[in-house]
Amino acid sequence: MDAIALGPVLLPLPRLYALAVTLLLLALSAFLLGLPRQRHVRWFNGLLIVWLVAARLGHVALHPAAYAEAPLDILKLWQPGFQGVVGLLAALAWTLWSLRDRLGALLGATGLTIGASLLWLALMALAPLGGGMALRQLPDITLENLEGESVELSSLSGEHVLINLWATWCPPCRREMPLLDEVDDREDVTVVVVNQGEDLLPVVRYLDEQGLEFSHALLDPRQQLMVESASPGLPTTLLFDAEGRGVTQHVGELTRATLDDWLGAR
Repeated sequence: MDAIALGPVLLPLPRLYALAVTLLLLALSAFLLGLPRQRHVRWFNGLLIVWLVAARLGHVALHPAAYAEAPLDILKLWQPGFQGVVGLLAALAWTLWSLRDRLGALLGATGLTIGASLLWLALMALAPLGGGMALRQLPDITLENLEGESVELSSLSGEHVLINLWATWCPPCRREMPLLDEVDDREDVTVVVVNQGEDLLPVVRYLDEQGLEFSHALLDPRQQLMVESASPGLPTTLLFDAEGRGVTQHVGELTRATLDDWLGAR
């Protein structure tokens, strides 16, 4: 699992880890560096801004095709997509420039910045709050499509099987629907959009209004897939391989770059 639910809010674990490490860095640097308050605030705020911008641009550079399709996605900093190593290098460059006249503080800030980055990477790798992917195989669940026909999820086939849990009332679900519709045109991917907890009429109305036609649009009125996948909220996307084995999952809004990493760019 890569997110936890705090009431109605989904909090991605990478951001939670980043927040915890940032607060720790703030406290330690304020206590250890001996900088005047205003100087410390200037260095620390600059460090965060430089890291975010550089890490984002580093991620964009690794996914040029995805962001060429949707360049405004670069500015959507709430979406995943940051290259930590590039951010660290930029943060160290900022530290070197902003504290160049205070050698002791410079060395201390450099050590703290590197230590905070290593701690974040360790948390990302160990994922102490995440339990991994609950579904190891395509689930043995039968659902109905919009025509009332039964579909066995365990019988789905394809080089990749992408199952998306969504609802019409969910804004990030609606935002990612056109992207999933594009992916559904690929021959190497079987896309299955499974509505959670809603009746047929609002689902059909929404898809018709948006001009979305999926090969597999299913209804899950009892939200069985949310239970089976231990999903904390919507949207949740599950990826399975050609043998039906669980590969990975993502809770929250998908990006074109994430799908390119999962499926390979076209």
